[in-house]
Amino acid sequence: MSELPPSSDSDDFDEIVEAETDRDPDLAVIEAGSRTLRAQAGPPQASDAVPGRPADPEVDKALREVEQELATRWGETKLEPSVSRIAALMDVLGEPQRAYPSIHITGTNGKTSTARMIEALLSAFDLRTGRYTSPHVQSITERISLDGAPITHERFIETYQDIKPYVEMVDASQDYRLSFFEVLTGMAYAAFADAPVDVAVVEVGMGGSWDATNVIDGSVAVVTPISLDHTDRLGSTHAEIAGEKAGIIKEGATVVLAQQPVDAAQVMLKKAVEVDATVAREGMEFGVVSREVAVGGQLLTLRGLGGEYEEIFLPLYGAHQAHNAAVALAAVEAFFGVGAEAARTLDVDTVRRAFAAVLSPGRLEVVRRSPTVVLDAAHNPAGARATAEGISEAFGFSRLVGVVGTSGDKDVRGLLEAFEPILAEVVVTRNSTPRAMDADELAAIAVEVFGDERVVVEPRLPDALEAAITLAEEEDEFAGAGVLVTGSVITVGEARLLLGKG
Repeated sequence: MSELPPSSDSDDFDEIVEAETDRDPDLAVIEAGSRTLRAQAGPPQASDAVPGRPADPEVDKALREVEQELATRWGETKLEPSVSRIAALMDVLGEPQRAYPSIHITGTNGKTSTARMIEALLSAFDLRTGRYTSPHVQSITERISLDGAPITHERFIETYQDIKPYVEMVDASQDYRLSFFEVLTGMAYAAFADAPVDVAVVEVGMGGSWDATNVIDGSVAVVTPISLDHTDRLGSTHAEIAGEKAGIIKEGATVVLAQQPVDAAQVMLKKAVEVDATVAREGMEFGVVSREVAVGGQLLTLRGLGGEYEEIFLPLYGAHQAHNAAVALAAVEAFFGVGAEAARTLDVDTVRRAFAAVLSPGRLEVVRRSPTVVLDAAHNPAGARATAEGISEAFGFSRLVGVVGTSGDKDVRGLLEAFEPILAEVVVTRNSTPRAMDADELAAIAVEVFGDERVVVEPRLPDALEAAITLAEEEDEFAGAGVLVTGSVITVGEARLLLGKG
């Protein structure tokens, strides 16, 4: 049996884990009345984008104190739909979010990968970037990045201490204290202004209209594919969810719209017309011209707003990442005025260099060989289908064993059904958070989808990883068996630590 690295003993693990489309719709409806954007012409990244704990004991202690203080606030799943508290915080901080232009990203799947690609492109064109994404894979500091890398532990602590008196002032004046996510959003906007950055790339936490990030005026609004997720908060149909997410579209902005279900596209186009926004649509003004599997990723030809970009190597797997790349490229072109002000492409060598440097931890990420272990943070059926397609295309496993740990508020059956065709067996488990679905409850659903003989129950994630690796090793050494760990960003983050990353 393969052993996990020594750094993953249960004491260390228990400490660390405290931290936390359908792409082919009939697009005819999109012709409805909005202006469209198309030109007539038909940074160094960190070696690992996920930091571990601080090496300095004093810094680690200070960071834990900040994490503990933040943990006393409402978590990210408890919401009071309003931007009044974050607006009040911005006011007392002097409106730091107005100090730089922003690209604002919403959608259901692909937001973080798209944000990373946008950031890489902007950095390659010598702009200083700030990126705010959520949730984090391992370290809370991942959420706020400067120049393509998470801010240092020391800077994270200093930023919190700088805004803490103002947070307490707002807490005292509101019906409810600022939430965990609202405080982090305030920290990000303050850190970007202090840097200062040339442009901020901001991913919503949930939805759009009342999301805490929605106190910026994004000159470019990006909408990645919408599917059914967080239906208890955002709505039970694509159209209802799109109505909430359309709230990031500001007057006069450019909307970069990934391919969407038709009813979602209709809502987005209607909002764009209402606020006189310009729309660039995947499959119409931009898109993926061609793609082929390559060693370590894929080779793309993308059509941007100003023309075609050939021989783009993207070191990420799956058709969904190619579509994310097309969206990211169009967003950066729109930011630079390509299509609206100039019929030209961006420098193709710079674009190639940027995409070749993209990292997206926990998204079809290979973290081990013999047997190969792949991590993917898919947590809803649409994401799981994209992951299953990407795995089948890029890896060709003779036998694939799944390790699945989900949150209890997700469409677990839909997720398991999406993975069933590619998994020989599934080891069901749970991550460390209170939101995690009980392993036995998850197993009951898994048995209905996979059958009793294909389901193994291991309530502890370390045991689940050992069991899956053992099952994979039952194949001959050269037979090509693998392990896929999925179901939740938290599950993937904890597995990443157990497997010696970060």
